[in-house]
Amino acid sequence: MQSQVRPFPQQISVLILAALACCFAGNHIAARIAFDDGAGLLLAILCRSGATMMVLLLIVLVRGEPVRLGRSASGWQLLAGILIAVQSFCIYSAVARIPVGLALLLVNLSPVLLALLTWAFGGSAPTRRAAALMGLIFCGLLVVLDTPALLRASSTPDKRWIEGVLFSLTAAAVFACALWIASNRLGAVAGSVRSLLTMAVVFISASLAGLFGAMPGGLGLPAASHGWWAMACLVVLYGAAFSALFICMPRLGMARNAPVMNMEPVAGLSLGWLLLDQRLGLMQVGGAALVLTGIVLLAYSPALPLNHRARTAVGGSG
Repeated sequence: MQSQVRPFPQQISVLILAALACCFAGNHIAARIAFDDGAGLLLAILCRSGATMMVLLLIVLVRGEPVRLGRSASGWQLLAGILIAVQSFCIYSAVARIPVGLALLLVNLSPVLLALLTWAFGGSAPTRRAAALMGLIFCGLLVVLDTPALLRASSTPDKRWIEGVLFSLTAAAVFACALWIASNRLGAVAGSVRSLLTMAVVFISASLAGLFGAMPGGLGLPAASHGWWAMACLVVLYGAAFSALFICMPRLGMARNAPVMNMEPVAGLSLGWLLLDQRLGLMQVGGAALVLTGIVLLAYSPALPLNHRARTAVGGSG
């Protein structure tokens, strides 16, 4: 009988997850630098998904896992892959328009949307505590988006700001749908196989979009060397973080430590301030703290399906 995998000590698991969250955030910082230098969104998605797909293929081959799906699972897997492709496009579109930390904060609302989606499809209803935390998150969201100032302003709100917020919220919504599919329709498929097939669909979708010119400039190349370096960092940071999370997951005690991954928006805010001079007001930072506090507390609610194992198995986060 195979021996049980021995988990890392608590402190080591927390440090690893915090480092991985910073890597995921760094991937979006690198993406913003590349986009500002003229790189196309589809090019970034192709590079990121292609590299990750190769790593996952290696993992599947080493483990000897069969890449086979039943007829019913095939359709759901295809849908999950398309949703992740849409999510990838939306989050990069958001990162190109608004501060990276804000975009990541909004995308991290996906667990809340997943809880509501699960309830809508016959799952358990949120408890009073969960509903109160969702209200706290909503209030924090209004503050971080500087809604009072926008309502008081007589001028028209910035178009790119509105687009970035809408892209972020769309990314959160489609990611929640993909998580629901992974948890409820693809549970019998090995996690590495699910992730491999998801990345394959993302890669093919971006390739077809570029081939048929669905997004003008989507395959644009960086104009200077720092844009190319940013593209390289994007691929390395995301691929390394995703692979490390997937390989180490059995030893990380995710049931207890998964909320540590919610520091990704905090890392995004910090790195955006240090590297991109992206600053939020004091009230907005307070709102971000409220949102993150609510999300972390919800993650510790056993009745809610905030499963980071499903998050990884479906094909990553940001």
